[in-house]
Amino acid sequence: MAARCLGRGVGRLLGGLRGVGVRALAAPRLWSSASAPAAPPGSYQERIKLAAREPAAFWGPLARDALVWDTPYHTVSDCDFRSGRISWFLGGQLNVSVNCLDQHVQKSPESIALIWERDEPGTEVKITYRELLETTCRLANTLKRYGVRRGDRVAIYMPVSPLAVAAMLACARIGAIHNVIFAGFSVGSLAGRINDAQCKVVITFNQGLRGGRVVQLKKIVDEAIKICPSVQHVLVAHRTDNKVHMGDLDVSLEQEMAKEEPVCAPESMGSEDTLFLLYTSGSTGKPKGLVHTQAGYLLYAALTHRLVFDYRPGDVFGCVADIGWITGHSYVVYGPLCNGATSVLFESTPVYPNAGRYWEMVQRLKINQFYGAPTAYRLLLKFEDSWVKKYDRSSLRTLGSVGEPINHEAWEWLHRVVGDGRCTLVDTWWQTETGGICISPRPSEEGAEILPCMAMRPLFGIVPVLMDEKGNVLEGGDVSGALCLSQAWPGMARTIYGDHQRFLDVYFETYPGYYFTGDGAYRTEEGYYEITGRMDDVINISGHRVGTAEIEDALADHPAVPETAVIGYPHDIKGEAAFAFIVLKDDVGDVDVVVKELRLGVADKIAKYAVPDQVLVVKRLPKTRSGKVMRRLLRKIVMGRAQDLGDTTTLEDPGVVTEILSAYQEYKDKRGCAK
Repeated sequence: MAARCLGRGVGRLLGGLRGVGVRALAAPRLWSSASAPAAPPGSYQERIKLAAREPAAFWGPLARDALVWDTPYHTVSDCDFRSGRISWFLGGQLNVSVNCLDQHVQKSPESIALIWERDEPGTEVKITYRELLETTCRLANTLKRYGVRRGDRVAIYMPVSPLAVAAMLACARIGAIHNVIFAGFSVGSLAGRINDAQCKVVITFNQGLRGGRVVQLKKIVDEAIKICPSVQHVLVAHRTDNKVHMGDLDVSLEQEMAKEEPVCAPESMGSEDTLFLLYTSGSTGKPKGLVHTQAGYLLYAALTHRLVFDYRPGDVFGCVADIGWITGHSYVVYGPLCNGATSVLFESTPVYPNAGRYWEMVQRLKINQFYGAPTAYRLLLKFEDSWVKKYDRSSLRTLGSVGEPINHEAWEWLHRVVGDGRCTLVDTWWQTETGGICISPRPSEEGAEILPCMAMRPLFGIVPVLMDEKGNVLEGGDVSGALCLSQAWPGMARTIYGDHQRFLDVYFETYPGYYFTGDGAYRTEEGYYEITGRMDDVINISGHRVGTAEIEDALADHPAVPETAVIGYPHDIKGEAAFAFIVLKDDVGDVDVVVKELRLGVADKIAKYAVPDQVLVVKRLPKTRSGKVMRRLLRKIVMGRAQDLGDTTTLEDPGVVTEILSAYQEYKDKRGCAK
């Protein structure tokens, strides 16, 4: 990897490595000649039916041809949702890092694997597949020298960077299990995830850079490991030249990698061996460590990356997610690299140094697919369209949305302003649990319609059903219910680490024989699916069920409202009522007029019963660093439980809670005076 590519510390390391003798790379052990996964032949409808009717006939040949195997599998699948048993490609053995690196190095070693879009615009660094493989091998050898063995857990607490990607792949190469922990989490959140996984080693940077600010990563790790007895070593790389305290467990990663060879024999892993753990929030408050395995996850990530985004060889794929989330795992790292793509690593924020950052990057890097979150798009809506239009976006073919349902204003802005009305726009639905995209407008038949704000079409092998409140399957179109999936697919999580019973209780107990997503959905007469929001975000107002996302969408249609969050709260007469928190654009004049217009808009777009009883204008919403609105905090504030907010360390700025509490108290005081 180029000396300049990983920050100055790693640059010093790799600059010094130029004099080290390099052995020829060992050829991957090919059982099959892998190629980018293509769906089996036949029309779109034929393939959809085959995947639903005969999963083994669909997935078996696909896995055989698309992945590099050491040993072929003997059984395509053994799955039973009633018992929570999920297994794919049994008997098969392979190594994920070989599929993501070695096979491409054999064919085209100097092709670009990663473009690191560093915090400061215009300082991007390109890393070839050969460079990434050599760095991965050095890091893998370092891990082995410090006692990491097959099956051990390794915590990766690093921002988006090539070295973080190499750390993930190094774990995969030696059969260790990586546990990437978002580099914005607090001491408590970090320690909790390390302890639950019993991680043996932590890999981190001295500091991080984001939005022009320095993040003290090593200090956070120092505090966390005080209560993490399983940690034996902390490997510290350097993103900046600033010195940090180095204790007894701390090791300079650059110095240790310099001692290692750029070749590391890959461990042959069973298809169902664990590849990684990734923690996601649970309804009980304790994060769930979801387990993803090797072959099935990799195949599904690669297939969906290619088909949903119309990826073609030579494209530059720009997913701006953090590697600490499943989107980063599947569509920054594993999916693109398995396909031999060039993947962009975005270290910064959408508005640093200004609101044109995304689009200046698109112009400079000539990005072909852009995949981001509705929260970021809504944030950028607050700014003039000139921030988009001043940059050349002609390279773009596909625009994507991920993380939560996108509202109409953001969808139209993305389609009309960013994409100039010519780009395919895919509003994708999936979860940490699903491993990859499950419902999306593409793939589809050639030229098929795309409807705004709708995920629309299930992917191959995804068989949705809608359930009513009594657990009955709802047939036909124009129906709403609980979204379940009736059939297993290769990319889905296998269990919750250390607690399989919780896995069964959360996902398979509510509707026996089905995977319950926790989301509600609407199915149109044409059979398209629209996600209506989490089932616990459905309000029952005077007997009428309405999703908070639906109300939010109606509110966000107002030109003065870039962001909104709606929660339900107890009402003496209605049972429940809606409370809306709204953010207004800076140039809004009479706030009372806007609020009146918002109420009329909801009544017009949904119904009078859906009109929020209370509307509070706030400067900003409480969001995690990944951009998700923490509605549970808003619910507790409204219900008078502000003293019991729970863990707020995942917020991008915990100070937002004080702002909202102050605004809510002022709002209550005014209402009291009015009465």
